[in-house]
Amino acid sequence: MLFNTLGFFVFLAAVLLLYYLSPLNWKQKKGMLLLASYVFYGLWNPPLILLLWISTVVDWTAGNQLMKTDNPSRRKAWLILSLLVNLGFLAFFKYGAFFMENFQTMLGWAGLSYDAPEWDILLPMGISFYTFQTLSYTLDLYKKRIKPAKTFLDFALYVTFFPQLVAGPIVRSDELVPQFYEPKKANTHQFLLGLLLLTIGLFEKTVFADSILGPVSDSVFGSGDALAALDAWTGALAFSGQIFFDFAGYSLCAIGIALMLGIALPDNFRYPYGSIGFSELWQRWHISLSTWLRDYLYIPLGGNRKSAGRTYVNLMMTMLLGGLWHGASWTFVAWGALHGTYLIIERLFKQKGLYFKNPTGVTALLLALLTWTCVNVTWVFFRAEDFETAWRILGSMGLLGGEEEILLTNHIVAVLGLMTLVFLGHFAMRKRSLVGVIEKLSTPLLVLLWGIMMFGLMIVQTSGQQFIYFQF
Repeated sequence: MLFNTLGFFVFLAAVLLLYYLSPLNWKQKKGMLLLASYVFYGLWNPPLILLLWISTVVDWTAGNQLMKTDNPSRRKAWLILSLLVNLGFLAFFKYGAFFMENFQTMLGWAGLSYDAPEWDILLPMGISFYTFQTLSYTLDLYKKRIKPAKTFLDFALYVTFFPQLVAGPIVRSDELVPQFYEPKKANTHQFLLGLLLLTIGLFEKTVFADSILGPVSDSVFGSGDALAALDAWTGALAFSGQIFFDFAGYSLCAIGIALMLGIALPDNFRYPYGSIGFSELWQRWHISLSTWLRDYLYIPLGGNRKSAGRTYVNLMMTMLLGGLWHGASWTFVAWGALHGTYLIIERLFKQKGLYFKNPTGVTALLLALLTWTCVNVTWVFFRAEDFETAWRILGSMGLLGGEEEILLTNHIVAVLGLMTLVFLGHFAMRKRSLVGVIEKLSTPLLVLLWGIMMFGLMIVQTSGQQFIYFQF
């Protein structure tokens, strides 16, 4: 079920009515939310609810056993069980075809031939998100960082909580599970703020991502021609904006819906395109994933606690796996490799003293622009279906392509104008928060802006397009 459809609003209205107006006690309301979450997911493909159930039962059992025993061998065995089940599902459903394709390629290099059966396995929506979420629970229990959930109901609701089930944020158990222990009810301010965040998220997704930026990005990346540089850059910038508004919009929707229920979810984006440097970028972009990779991959690998060379290896491995997390394709690995390279170069500059400390004014703006430009280059690999397309677009961006012009002038102006405002807006908001700005607005201005967004949502013609990150 998609947030940007009428069906979802009927579903949400029913959930809110039962949550606030029914005589259900808190335990029963949690049961209702759990059932609603299964309905939310199951309307897409009911049989795949089984994967959620298996992951829930396995990790609940493993977590309890980890807390009952201090025997190192038994604790490690329960952790391995959780890893095998969760990562096994992820490997089979998401990477099975990728592994098979590369296996065939390697056989071809050896002069052997193998005709594999067609891999026609449906990718469960959001499997990467809920897999990492449940894994964080057992990993934290193994490290004795947290206490287990008090009841199976609390844990099951943590795994399947519908606002953030299929596209995050990837919430740690100690951030969400304790909120289920006591009755939650949004006050008027929280409810209205949640509704406003939901509106902003839908506006970003529907108006900006789907209506203005998406068609331009699709035209450029779907063209088989060597394009003029202006068209290529416009297409890359369009995707840069599209993926931000699509994903940040979803996160705002999730945070807003949860807040309407009186439940707090963490921020997932903090104006990333205003970042000065790539370390800062990953403190602002998809925060729940970047912190997950830091805590469960980069630090266990050794982080920056060992030699400089080992630190660079750890950075690159983390970003390569982060790229592969996004999709079973070598283009995603290339995207991760570029970000790893950026982080290593930035670290080298810092070690050599060739890095601005606390830049301000025009210097800060230019460094942010440089960072964003480099990020836009990486988005080409993220969006392109294959390397041939990626190299063609990059060649055109580097004035090495052709002169084919496929975009209308009004499309170019709209994209470049919007993305200029996005960059300047992100830079201006680097030390601010969206909620903080909202709360400082006068009521008439807030109502006016809210009305404009509602009007925009009503007039755009979209068919409820799927959020980009649902495929991950």
